[in-house]
Amino acid sequence: MRFRAFTIRQIVCAPLIAVIALIPAVASAASESKQEAGAIVFFGDSITAGYGLEPEQAYPAIIEEKLEETGFDFPVINAGLSGETTAAGARRVKWMMRRKVAVFVLALGGNDGLRGIPADETERNLQATIDAVRERQPEARIILTGIEAPPNMGPAFTSAFREIYPRLAEKNNVPLVPFLLEGVGGEPELNQADGIHPNPEGQIIIAKTIWKALEPVLREIAPATAGTSSRNPQYHAVLQATVRVARLGLVALVDLA
Repeated sequence: MRFRAFTIRQIVCAPLIAVIALIPAVASAASESKQEAGAIVFFGDSITAGYGLEPEQAYPAIIEEKLEETGFDFPVINAGLSGETTAAGARRVKWMMRRKVAVFVLALGGNDGLRGIPADETERNLQATIDAVRERQPEARIILTGIEAPPNMGPAFTSAFREIYPRLAEKNNVPLVPFLLEGVGGEPELNQADGIHPNPEGQIIIAKTIWKALEPVLREIAPATAGTSSRNPQYHAVLQATVRVARLGLVALVDLA
């Protein structure tokens, strides 16, 4: 019987090769943990999508950075779609709810206001969206963000439009961001040339505005969230095994030096 001869280098490298082999498992476990935790979905129009900007400049991406800084482990989905009306959103939301959602931030209505869509129709569509979220995932938390119609639509229309959001928030018992564009709307230095879509500085302000409503919700649900990477048993076990093997390989290399 013949035995294969192994060199010292092969023996030392074996643990390191094992580490590399375990990396996909760690990544998979981390990905699964975030899916279990549920996503934060920002469901809006061109303002949410970051029209005219790079994806990382839109407020959902800015909030994602804030989540990492503060230790919240939730994936973020930017579900903003330029030109989206509340009617289109009420149809699209069913598709969005196919994955687990922890927080659903509803930020629609701006295009309704620009097009002069009757306020009662906008309100029905927003209510239909809220109903669809709760029907499919009752545990998902909803945050509603208000928007205002442009003043050139007339005082009667703008007043009726403004009243939609507080009424819906009270009816459905959800947190309300009174005005998504607070401190940004009507400020030339915070908007792009069209005067409608926020520039990068404007998006930062929007992120701060939404964070004020989002952070308390996350602090309520985070203790009960079992899918974060620090609590996921599979992730923890694979990560610890990887660290042990890596240490073994490094110690062997030091001994040979």
